[in-house]
Amino acid sequence: MLRVEMDRTDIPDAGSEQAAATLGALATPALLLDSDRLDCNLARLFSRMAAQGIVLRPHMKTAKSIDVAQRAYPSGVGPITVSTLAEAEYFAQHGFRDITYAVGLAPHTAARAMRLRKAGIDIKVLLDLPEQAAILGAAGRAADVTPSAFIEIDCDGHRGGLTGTDPKLLVVATALAEAGVKLAGVLTHAGESYSLSMPAALVAAAENERTLAVAAATTLRAAGHECPVVSVGSTPTAHFAEDLTGVTEMRAGVYMFFDLVMHGVGVCTTDDIAISVLATVIGTKPEKGWILVDAGWMALSRDRGTAAQRVDQGYGLVCDVAGKIYPDLIVAQASQEHGILAIRPGSAHALPNLPIGAKVRILPNHACATASQHELYNVVSDGSNAIHARWPRMRGW
Repeated sequence: MLRVEMDRTDIPDAGSEQAAATLGALATPALLLDSDRLDCNLARLFSRMAAQGIVLRPHMKTAKSIDVAQRAYPSGVGPITVSTLAEAEYFAQHGFRDITYAVGLAPHTAARAMRLRKAGIDIKVLLDLPEQAAILGAAGRAADVTPSAFIEIDCDGHRGGLTGTDPKLLVVATALAEAGVKLAGVLTHAGESYSLSMPAALVAAAENERTLAVAAATTLRAAGHECPVVSVGSTPTAHFAEDLTGVTEMRAGVYMFFDLVMHGVGVCTTDDIAISVLATVIGTKPEKGWILVDAGWMALSRDRGTAAQRVDQGYGLVCDVAGKIYPDLIVAQASQEHGILAIRPGSAHALPNLPIGAKVRILPNHACATASQHELYNVVSDGSNAIHARWPRMRGW
């Protein structure tokens, strides 16, 4: 067997190229975050909720970054939502104390969440079964703490939860009381709003979300159960809700960055999308109408969320290095480390002349999925070629 020996000093530092000061010098594929667009997106929804007297509880599953969280709360910390207990632990370590874990409960997550509660974190969990109430109560007793839980409400058949008229709603509330668990309130997510695109339909989805959550809270209160929080949320309904009477808080996450799915829904413009993937041209196939780049699904994710929308954006919409969109140029195909750029079918636009080594920016279908493929954000300002910060992302469950 051939053995190659090498001094440690001969091995390139894997992180050295990530210290590049400009986009032109940055090793690709790389995740970019436009801080100007981020700040505008954060301010837009915060102001909208403040005007209606609603607490905004940002969902950190999209950003997974303390640096982004600090932009959402520049003067300190505030209430947040998470989708993994690793996120809860990470943000707790950075001073966040009011955390909702908005994923259904299992025995091991109940025990882990109660360890956080024992450490002084006001973590509230989510459930919709009496069996989960018993599990949570047992975990609370083992940790010598009083758990707090939301009952999940199903407002549109998107995922889990109980309808407001389901007799099990009161059964679960009773099971929580018997298990020594505090009922935090009701929580719902209008996930089917992602499949909409007309303003009137989005307004109706937001009203349906509100109506069913408030009705469930009313049922619980009428039966003698305290139900202090009525929590609703999705990025589309957060931006289209006209009446939030009876709601106490709004949860949303992808609004921080936006993406092509949200553009297709009608919540944002492409100019609002704050993240992109920087890629380099590594080949051309003019006879096929292709340009090859070094960003495949490992950099972009496999998410094809726009395929069901009126405009299919492939694996992403392609821009020049300054962020200007090439008309109808999409990532038409993706393998593990290759992306194939092509003009959208039916378009009269010509393939741009991009030589080997040219860089492009790719706007993602799903900000959460694309960001999760990367270790850090290379932070830029709108219109600038300079990288002015690098913000790490946490990962894991």
